[in-house]
Order: sequence, then structure tokens, then C-alpha cells
Amino acid sequence: MKEFVSQYKLPLIFGGLGLILAILFVSIGFFKTLLIILLTALGAFLGHYLEKNGVIPVIFKQQNKS
Repeated sequence: MKEFVSQYKLPLIFGGLGLILAILFVSIGFFKTLLIILLTALGAFLGHYLEKNGVIPVIFKQQNKS
């Protein structure tokens, strides 16, 4: 089973993402699903940007001192 998962890792991941996307389209609609995807991508980009520039460790160090 481990060999199967390691061999087909990306198709399994994207198949799962496709299933989640299809369920969202059917249950809440196209535009709400697009809004969720847009906000998720924006949050991931912002988190990556702040971590890359060293802002997040500074914020957590200030909270620990208080």
C-alpha cells in the first residue's frame, strides 16, 4: 500500500482536491466557491510573504515577552 501511495502521490492529492472542489460547487455554488479559493490563496500568499520577511517570528517573540 505504501508503494501505491508513493507512486501515485500527486494524482491522489489532486483527485482529493477535485472532489472537495466539486462538492463545494454543488453545495454552495460557483461564485461562493471562487471566493473561498481566492481568500485561501490570498491568505497562503500573505502567510508565506510574512514568514519570508521575518515578520511572524518578531510578532511571536513580542507576545512571549508580555
